[in-house]
Formats: sequence, C-alpha cells, structure tokens
Amino acid sequence: MQEEQIPAGEFKAHCLSLMDQVAQTRQPVTITKHSKPVARLVPLDPTPVSLFGRMEGSVIIKGDLTLILDKNWDVET
Repeated sequence: MQEEQIPAGEFKAHCLSLMDQVAQTRQPVTITKHSKPVARLVPLDPTPVSLFGRMEGSVIIKGDLTLILDKNWDVET
C-alpha cells in the first residue's frame, strides 16, 4: 500500500482531522511542497512504560536485610 501524500496547503487546512486519521489508521502521511516530500506525519507508539516500578516483583527478599547492621565490625584503620 502506497503512503498517502498531501500538499502542505491542504495539510494546513485539514491538520487536526489528518492527525486523527493517522492515529486511528496507524498509516503515515507524507506532506509535500511543490510535489517534493518535506515532512511525514506518523503515529506515535503507545505510551512508553515508566522505568519506575518496572522490576516490581522480580526481587525476593530472604531474611532481614538490616540484621547484619547490629553486629560490631572490626575495621583496621
């Protein structure tokens, strides 16, 4: 399937509806000026997954992590 091409003037007049069309159909549109491609309107990928909480549930804590802090350590200076 060939990508849709639209002149810049027509894009300007129908910008919002073209953005909706691209979002729904996931098909890019090439914007031309004097019949030469100058820009491309493409759909964005779905919202990226946040890095925060991404590894939730992948670590298992076995025992009390603070238990060894109660011990006195001999340190040579």
